[in-house]
This record gives sequence, C-alpha cells and structure tokens, in this order.
Amino acid sequence: MSLPASLAPIVLFCFNRPAHLQQTIEALQQNMLATESELIIYSDGPRNKSDETPVADVRTYIASITGFKHIKIHHSEQNKGLAASVIRGVTEVLNQFEKVIVLEDDMLTAPDFLVFMNEALTAFESRKDVFSVTAYGPPISFPAHYKEDLYLAPRASSWGWGTWLSKWNKADWDVTTFDELEKDKTKRKQFKSGGEDLWPMLVKQQRKVIDSWAIRWTYSQFLNDAYGVYPVHSKIRNIGTDGSGTNFTFKTGYYGSEVSDSKIRIDPNIVPDHQVIQAFADYYKLPLALKIKNRIKYRI
Repeated sequence: MSLPASLAPIVLFCFNRPAHLQQTIEALQQNMLATESELIIYSDGPRNKSDETPVADVRTYIASITGFKHIKIHHSEQNKGLAASVIRGVTEVLNQFEKVIVLEDDMLTAPDFLVFMNEALTAFESRKDVFSVTAYGPPISFPAHYKEDLYLAPRASSWGWGTWLSKWNKADWDVTTFDELEKDKTKRKQFKSGGEDLWPMLVKQQRKVIDSWAIRWTYSQFLNDAYGVYPVHSKIRNIGTDGSGTNFTFKTGYYGSEVSDSKIRIDPNIVPDHQVIQAFADYYKLPLALKIKNRIKYRI
C-alpha cells in the first residue's frame, strides 16, 4: 500500500491537561510523516475558575509547538465541551480536506501511526460499509483461524481515528430514530453487537446524563450497516485513564499499554468475521455492578 498524494490533516482536541498534551505531541512529533502533515488544534475554554490556569498553560504550550508542515490553532473563549468541539471541529476540517485523522490530548502514538492512518484512509475510502478507521485495537482474544492484521467491528473508536466527509455527512447527531430503536428489541440487539455498553450509553446520552459524540457516531454507523476498521495490534496507547479526563474520571488499567511497531498489512477487501466480532463484543461486556446500577438508577 502506497501513501496518497495528499496526507490527511491531523485534528487534535485539547482542554486542561498540559502534561498529557505534551506527551501526545512529543509522540506525534516522532512520527515519520509529522513534518509533512498539517496539524489543526482546537483548544476548549475553561468551564470554571479552576480551569483558567491549566487552560492558559495549554495555550502557552501549543503556541510553542513545531515539527509539522503547518500548525493552525483555534481557541474557544467559552467551554464548548468535548462533544460539541469534536462535531464542529471535525466538520470544519472535513469540509476543507475531505478526510481527517483525529486525536485527543491523551493519546500516545507509535512512530508509524500517521503512515498507517493515511494508508488505511486511502484503502477504505470507497467502501460504503466502512465509516471509520482507527489505530487503536483493544486487547481481544482472536480465534486461531484469523490471520489478518485488520478486522471489521460494528463500532466506531474515539481513540486515534479517521474518517471521510462522505461518511461524516451521514451522521445523525440528533438520534432521530431513538424512539423506534427503544421499542424494537431485535434492532437493539443488533446495535449491541459492538458491545453491550452501547445501548446504555446511547440512553444516557439521550437523557443528557452524558455528553458523547462517539456513541452518536457509532449509532450513525449502525444506521448505515457500516463498520469501523481496527488493527489486531494497536498503534495507540491511551494515557487519560488516570482519573484526569472528561469521560474517564476514575482510574483504571483496563485498557492496557501495548503498542506495536510492526507493519500492518492492509487488505481493502477484508470481510467481517463473526467470531472476531463476538470476541470484540465480549471485551465490552458490562461488569455486573454497572448492570445493576443501570437497572436501578437509570431503568435501563
């Protein structure tokens, strides 16, 4: 697989974690294609007084970043929140470039992350059943027969991912068929084939318990019978599970730390493997305590 003539821009969303952001940027600067890539940064504004200093520190740091073809920085004076920031920012960039690579401020990338992402965006662009590609691969148990370096899963990743304008334009951010999905047990089961956590997340998003763009992007993928492309061996490590993040406000080592530096073989014609999809869904099974909490507190 050869690289495309024009590389996808990198869009990075940051808020109030200068130390995490610096690690993310330093790893990205070590990427083979960094000096040839556009970097577009969206810096969200403070939520309250306590955010003012770390947000100011973030903005001082991003003003000093070098090592990319061109850097553009967007400052928001008000706090938009991650969901609104991502939806608006990705839309703006896609309207200009038609493809995009997206990172948040707590992602460590392998040195060939940009190479893989650009190759994958080229390889899968024409497939109507693929809405996104990601460099993050959860540590699932693969069946012995599976020898591919990539696989398809009925879920969109929010960790080091990319997409195209033609697919992003099909997103239903208002979740207009939620009532229909809530009444249809068969469709709900199909939606949960990417993990049983998906339906509770969508319900909580609709009730404004959480503010998630990612669950609505996965829902949009489901509506279009589409998949996300995942690597068997991850090129991304999340360092935001230390209790500092917007969505990860508790500490966990659940997401692992293995990052591969091996070349990924890209087959643009890979097909879904039902055993792999089942193993993927098993990884996202909800703990019993959370199931009970969802039932008692949220009636889900």
